[in-house]
Amino acid sequence: MTFLDMLRAAERANESMLCVGLDPEPARFPGALKGNATKIYEFCAAIVDATADLVIAFKPQIAYFAAHRAEDQLERLMEHIRRVAPQVPVILDAKRGDIGSTAQQYAKEAFERYGADAVTLSPFMGWDSVEPYLQYPTKGAFLLCRTSNPGGDDLQAQRLASVAGEPLLYEHVARLAQGPWNLNGQLGLVVGATYPAEIERVRAVAPTLPLLIPGVGAQGGDAVATVKAGWRGSAAGTTAPIIVNSSRAVLYASADADYAQAARRVAQQTRQQLHAARA
Repeated sequence: MTFLDMLRAAERANESMLCVGLDPEPARFPGALKGNATKIYEFCAAIVDATADLVIAFKPQIAYFAAHRAEDQLERLMEHIRRVAPQVPVILDAKRGDIGSTAQQYAKEAFERYGADAVTLSPFMGWDSVEPYLQYPTKGAFLLCRTSNPGGDDLQAQRLASVAGEPLLYEHVARLAQGPWNLNGQLGLVVGATYPAEIERVRAVAPTLPLLIPGVGAQGGDAVATVKAGWRGSAAGTTAPIIVNSSRAVLYASADADYAQAARRVAQQTRQQLHAARA
């Protein structure tokens, strides 16, 4: 199965648009786990077990593991997800963006070392920073397009006078991903939930690409507005899912020993909220 096949299958099987982001911060761990970086795998695996039937994808953020010298725990976690939830694709949130042989090594890290089904990339070094990842034909890559941070305006909202129609930079990225860069149908886009109007614009420019939408929950993105902006359904010519990510709101739903059960409750509520918004 390709990554897009996996996404569609998980969307149907779990009736979900929710992605749970795995951003482990030991200082926020509950109870006896608090402050213990050797328990990253244990904490994240419990979240995965509690939510695997509720999500369209999981999204581990590599920096939260690397900062604690916990790459080995990330490898174990990826193996755990493949074992207990083989139907759920895993997006490695790495935001890589380099060229040539370096990009090839980053692609090998994401897809061969960690076994990710997709990876997030920064496209601002151009096509040759993306192409090495597309050499893995069953894998996916999400290009940063319109991100949820305020500083995204510094570049993404600038108009390109040298391009026909003078699109904003994020619109140009969406056009490239929808068109000439998407050789094997492997690309998707990252668009932040804090900008529903921009999500709607990206969806209009790129109707066949999956959209990874962070920012719902602790970052303040509105789940209902996000779905209304990005989800169209196949009848409207939209052929790929939206993947609405929530990290901290799910991970840290409780500071006590019931953290996994609390995470499940929040994930259920968010999933239901997203599903209801499609109406």
